Amino acid sequence: MTRFGIIGAGAWGTALASTLAGNGRVTLWAREAEVVAAINTAAENPLFLPGIPLPAGITATTDLAGITACDIVLVVVPAQHLRATLGAARLPVATPIVLCAKGIEAGSHKLMLEVARDLLPNPIAVLSGPSFAHEVAAGKPCAITLACEDQGLGERLVAALARPMFRLYQSDDVLGAEIGGAVKNVLAIACGVVEGAGLGLNARAALIARGFAEMSRFGVARGARAETLAGLSGLGDLVLTCSSENSRNFRLGVGLGQGRPLGDLLAGPAVAEGAATAPVLVEAARAAGVEMPISEAVAALLAGAPVRETINALLARPLKAE
Repeated sequence: MTRFGIIGAGAWGTALASTLAGNGRVTLWAREAEVVAAINTAAENPLFLPGIPLPAGITATTDLAGITACDIVLVVVPAQHLRATLGAARLPVATPIVLCAKGIEAGSHKLMLEVARDLLPNPIAVLSGPSFAHEVAAGKPCAITLACEDQGLGERLVAALARPMFRLYQSDDVLGAEIGGAVKNVLAIACGVVEGAGLGLNARAALIARGFAEMSRFGVARGARAETLAGLSGLGDLVLTCSSENSRNFRLGVGLGQGRPLGDLLAGPAVAEGAATAPVLVEAARAAGVEMPISEAVAALLAGAPVRETINALLARPLKAE
């Protein structure tokens, strides 16, 4: 029986634990003692995934040492905490690591794979794609990408992680999977702003299309393949997170579009990854010579720029061919 370790008991980490409990035993690490107690005694994570009963086979812990004996470790902590958490985990070098965080590290402009490689010699894969945690935990159909440069390892991970309602598509384009997952969070904030400001569905559709063009330009410049960005981990995830208030990033954008204070919108235990990623993405894009006006607008809004002025500035850009 496969022993799965999951580092991070937020909504997505808990949903993955719920799914993988059907394939083996799961040890789920959380920072919060109250989350660990609730999972172990009541089979629920009321802080991050309320109302979803968890199956047998999941043991929660606050001790990272409890993860070291696992056969496969999934890392589901927020992107800006990945370096510190992996550094503290002390995993055996042969243990495959599946990165589930989506973002770009502040300061270094490194993707999660690059951060992990700074710290560990372990074999690494990336899990990314359109997947709302509550739907996955409820057993609703989901299809996402498992990206791994080592084809043999990728095949073994797909076989270990897949479930009848949790379908994995294998790829060797790790950069593409990571970039799609990081950029879509920023664009989801932009789509939320459109909703919150009452700009209509036409504007949202245009933003998704032009945002996908930004994602593609940046991804290809960083070495990703265009077809990966047009797949589940790019366009698929973009469409999902830009279309529903189930997305934390979309909800953040709605609040910004309504003029609510950023501090209030970021309060609470759940993390909107796009808020930290947006300024880093803009810096990385400028360094790569890639134009990303929508992402720049999101970064400006997060820095306090007025909503209407920022939208008007986007619309006043010179007309150009598509």
